[in-house]
Amino acid sequence: MTAAPSSVPLSQAAWYRRGLRAAVALPAVILGATFIGIGSVCADYGMPLAWAMLATLLIWAGPAHLILVGGLGSGGSWIAVGLTVWLSSVRLLPMVVSLLPYLRLQGRHPVTAILCAHFVAISAWVEGLRLLPQVDGEGRVPFFLGLGSGLLLSAAVATAIGYGLAGIIPAFLAAGLLFLTPIFFLLSLFTTARVVSDRLAIGAGFAGLPLGALTGDGLELLYAGLGGGTLAYAAARLHRRMIAP
Repeated sequence: MTAAPSSVPLSQAAWYRRGLRAAVALPAVILGATFIGIGSVCADYGMPLAWAMLATLLIWAGPAHLILVGGLGSGGSWIAVGLTVWLSSVRLLPMVVSLLPYLRLQGRHPVTAILCAHFVAISAWVEGLRLLPQVDGEGRVPFFLGLGSGLLLSAAVATAIGYGLAGIIPAFLAAGLLFLTPIFFLLSLFTTARVVSDRLAIGAGFAGLPLGALTGDGLELLYAGLGGGTLAYAAARLHRRMIAP
């Protein structure tokens, strides 16, 4: 669907438009629904609409957006809230690194690389891993820029819609919308897992979550993610050694 015929190479602008069209799909719908909930939360905390939309464009990741709104709404300092948002966004670094082999940024302007990194969030990462292998090498960067900007635009529009619907949609519905993107990410992990270590990491993370919760210190996600991922990596390496000739 996304690959161009080999006899008719596409221009950079054409690949960008294809990326925009690829953004108008299920991930954009789920992302939009999530940011409708975020926009409603922003209105409830009294954040101005312009600031809510600017936060969507600059922060992009939904959890970090909620940290910003909740932290400032509860009277937290700008420095503390900013540091917390930064720490929560560190989790996106492995996603950026995993996309680099597909994007092939060698020779590109640094601003292009920064834009590609900025567009990496759950939805763009999942769709990038799924679609980029089908795109010609020279078209991958503009395609991903189109995909990312399309998803980001849908999130910004949805933030404004949710802001306008604040007080109209029930609070429990707005809260439920916030969970759509994490659920989509979880299901995508199952569908995109290609090697044994991926499947082991998912299983170990699920098994480690209730065990980590027993500590009662609120760090169960860290324990499950770091511990489960490390265990899966070690198990996969042991498996390769056992089957090696």
